[in-house]
Amino acid sequence: MSLKVTVPKKATEVSLSEALLSEARDQGLDISDAAEAGLARAVSEKRAELWLRNNEEAIASSNAYVEKKGLPLEKFRPF
Repeated sequence: MSLKVTVPKKATEVSLSEALLSEARDQGLDISDAAEAGLARAVSEKRAELWLRNNEEAIASSNAYVEKKGLPLEKFRPF
């Protein structure tokens, strides 16, 4: 059974390469779906980049701790 969730959408105007748009249409792609998927991927990548930047100090601190003292529960690891 497939559950399809609909979300509100807002019409917008974008400028796209004519060649790319033509090829997408020739291949039967849904331009709105493709644009939304690309934008969702770009937002996700930017979110990850910002998260890493915002947590860089904590990650470095954690890595330094492990390098100095080892993993906290290492003796319980089965491998």
